[in-house]
Amino acid sequence: MAMPMTAAELYRHGLRLLLEKDIPGWVDLWDEAGVLEFPFAPQGWPERLEGRQAIADYMRHYPDHVDVHDFPDVTIHQTTVPETIVVEMRGVGRLVETEGPFDMTYIAVVTVRDGRITSYRDYWNPLAVQQPGAAFVGADR
Repeated sequence: MAMPMTAAELYRHGLRLLLEKDIPGWVDLWDEAGVLEFPFAPQGWPERLEGRQAIADYMRHYPDHVDVHDFPDVTIHQTTVPETIVVEMRGVGRLVETEGPFDMTYIAVVTVRDGRITSYRDYWNPLAVQQPGAAFVGADR
């Protein structure tokens, strides 16, 4: 019987799935009752998604908006709680609609239980969506 992935291993696996544009595979990493939060979401953008289905609905068209090519800078910090990690990362690629560059830094606090993501707080820069050509930096609003 295989050991469940650590939070860091599961997170890195999720990044590979996003690079492969495998959104259903990425969503499968989530607990049925998982919560995805965006504490710095601009007005009109979701602040909290509850449940795997809500997360799937939000992420469904992500590759249609953002073509992520790489996550060149990923640092994962282990907390005193083994199931929780803090991630500093950068995603680069292009915005599909405008062909403009996509370059976003993130800090995320992620909790994994029983091999599934149960909580993900995504601290991305809301000022980036105010730049010209950045209308679809997030997934469906």
